[in-house]
Amino acid sequence: MTDTPRTLAEELRTRTDSGLIGLLRARPDLLNPVPGDVTQLATRAGTRASVVRAVERLDRFALQAAEALAVAPDPCPYATLGALMSGDAGDEAVTAELPRAVAELRAQALVWGPDDRLRLVRTARELLTPSPAHPSPTGLGPTVAEATAGMSPGRLQEIIAAAGLPATHDPVSAVAALTSLFRDRAGMAALLDTAPAESVAVLDKLLWGPPYGGVTDRPAPHLQWLLDRGLLIPAGGRNVVLPREAALHLRGGRAHRAPEPLPPALSPTTERDPQLVDSAAASQAFTALATVEELLKEWDLGGPPVLRAGGLSVRDLKRTAVALDTTEQLAAFWLELAYAAGLIASDGEADERYAATPAAEEWLELPDPERWAVLAAGWLPATRTPGVVGTADAKGRALAALGPNLDRSAAPEVRRRALGLLADLPAGTSAPATAVLSRLRWERPLRGAGAAPAQDAAAASGEGSPATPAPGDDLRTRLAQWALSEAELLGVTGRGALATHGRTLIGAAGGSPQDAAVLPTPAETGAAASHAADLLAPLLPEPLDHVLLQADLTAVAPGPLRRPLAEALGVLADIESKGGATVYRFTPGSVRRALDAGRSAAELQEFLHAHSRTPVPQPLAYLIDDVARRHGQLRIGAAAAYVRCDDDALLSEILADRRAAPLRLRRLAPTVLAAQTAPEQLLDGLRAMGYAPAAESAAGDVLIARADSYRTAPRSAPAPVPDGPPSPDATLLEAAVRAIRAGDLAATAERKPVRAPAPSPGALPRTTSAETLATMQAAVLTSSALWIGYVNADGAASQRVIAPVRVEGGFVTAYDHTSDEVRTYPLHRITGVAELADDAV
Repeated sequence: MTDTPRTLAEELRTRTDSGLIGLLRARPDLLNPVPGDVTQLATRAGTRASVVRAVERLDRFALQAAEALAVAPDPCPYATLGALMSGDAGDEAVTAELPRAVAELRAQALVWGPDDRLRLVRTARELLTPSPAHPSPTGLGPTVAEATAGMSPGRLQEIIAAAGLPATHDPVSAVAALTSLFRDRAGMAALLDTAPAESVAVLDKLLWGPPYGGVTDRPAPHLQWLLDRGLLIPAGGRNVVLPREAALHLRGGRAHRAPEPLPPALSPTTERDPQLVDSAAASQAFTALATVEELLKEWDLGGPPVLRAGGLSVRDLKRTAVALDTTEQLAAFWLELAYAAGLIASDGEADERYAATPAAEEWLELPDPERWAVLAAGWLPATRTPGVVGTADAKGRALAALGPNLDRSAAPEVRRRALGLLADLPAGTSAPATAVLSRLRWERPLRGAGAAPAQDAAAASGEGSPATPAPGDDLRTRLAQWALSEAELLGVTGRGALATHGRTLIGAAGGSPQDAAVLPTPAETGAAASHAADLLAPLLPEPLDHVLLQADLTAVAPGPLRRPLAEALGVLADIESKGGATVYRFTPGSVRRALDAGRSAAELQEFLHAHSRTPVPQPLAYLIDDVARRHGQLRIGAAAAYVRCDDDALLSEILADRRAAPLRLRRLAPTVLAAQTAPEQLLDGLRAMGYAPAAESAAGDVLIARADSYRTAPRSAPAPVPDGPPSPDATLLEAAVRAIRAGDLAATAERKPVRAPAPSPGALPRTTSAETLATMQAAVLTSSALWIGYVNADGAASQRVIAPVRVEGGFVTAYDHTSDEVRTYPLHRITGVAELADDAV
């Protein structure tokens, strides 16, 4: 008896608790629900969905090792795998890193068995094994035995004769002889020495894949030479394939053209003063706060309507971009950032539109560092991706900002890992975005992205032209590009380097890809953002309480203003330019706006004296007094509308003005004119004529034109869409391993034998469902035959001898020795199963 495990379950049973915890941490989908025992754990680890997730999380070299195992003999000795990875010439880096790759595959239960019998999990082998529909990333085709399956014995004898091999007595030995020739370095070299140059050129074209090509009905002589010697084998129709053994000889034994045992370096790096980086990041963080505040101010009275399908219309996005003085793509980012922070939302009314939330009022009152922390805590875990705004969804419809279908569940992990790579560099050091993207592609390569264009043998020989497919859509690369640019916009990075407060924000994400995959809880993210804000606070500029008034009717704010001062000055003057210093311009219209808001001329003069470091210029004082003198001289009320003025000469002047004709005015009394338009239209018309009327109430009081802010009902920020099950914590992992061990002990404990009555002749075998499933899975892995009892849909019972091939989804696919065909049986119709002796079949 040997200690070599026969199944994956047996190997998992020998692992330590820490080994099982590592498996469950790397593949959290195995915990949903917690397996009852090790057999269930192994079964779940071999399902297609779980294996696909595990394979997608391998780094490039571990994936290359798995791909090599998929085209290697099963089981595969470690030395054979090493030869496939490094080739005949050898590669020290590959040799040094291969144990790590195999250990990672073992840890994730994708490979099991001792080093002399490495086995790739069957589902992973099926995923990575080459086929015409799914070419292998290695570019290798099927083996000689697979490619010649179904070929006539006579044709096989012709091929081995043309290859210079002696005739054999059956097809099996003929295939074995051809395979041995292709694996024989000296024999293959001698055969290829006799090949025409054009034939060698065709092999070179197909060498690194795809190995399939097409030929015409009458192949050219150099193609026929290859077909006659089995170097190209018909693959159905007019297709041919280069067999795996021949390709490996031509490649020098390597399964991959360029093994990548080491990750790409983050170079060339640029070193800067860390204080300079922090200052640049702080400047951008302040700009981010100002931009979001400007957005909230723009939507203070209510934002644009919500589309029927959800989101913002293209026209409204353009208007928002103009208001923020930025591009539409950046406007989408600021909108989504405010949405992720819970500052804007839809109001949910019948005539639905967007507006600021009550949380926005609280946010505006916070100090700048705390406001930045709110934005950063909303951005870091967000799965909504503004970068896809404007692109088409699966149905060809354009994705709208703030609309549905913007979630990309991989975004938080990619964002944290991209910043984590910058955190691995010394403080103040930046790396090119291309280098960061290359490292991310190595850590999480996308299978199928960047595949070589398809070629055929005729094209390789000059008889046709190759077909070139459209390039793959590498979502993770685009997510990383957006993450780096958004981090710069938000002030997490400065001049491409991670700022000090940025390192605190991302926490431990810089350790490894596995660390980045474990996303923190909202509370942990909020705490990290708060600590980062404490480091950012000394770098942000202090708000000012003064401006500099100039004689040209402008005021210069040499820095950020305190919010009450900025709001009051924004009513009294128009913003002319922004930047390091903000320039405000006073105009008759802006002064009238302040008077309409209820301020008197004396109050405006006092306000300017209190907040200006320079004397109030005389032109500005005259402008305020002149507008105030005329402001409210005319009074507008609701009749439909009327104009009231104590100066009847002024009313006569208005009546005589041709521009007043659309207002349809008539005199009711010496001091009163009636109009057939609404008060708002009358106000706008008289102001357009150069007057300064004021609205009044029914009691004759001047109405203050101060619109109320519009807010939604309380709204919560959008919840991120998780990328699969959440990462389990240590407590859950330890409890799960204890439960699995206990269940396994109960399932495998030796029971007291119970004497059963002797079965009658022809009786069906009887086993439990768990025993049936475990025995079937073991038979699949060991390619052994079983005796089963089966009851069909009509209730007829029978006994069968089968060789199981696959167990999945409640069915077993097997070769039925009784009927001499491959059949699929529902597991619930199998009454029991028993193993056969080796010589029973």
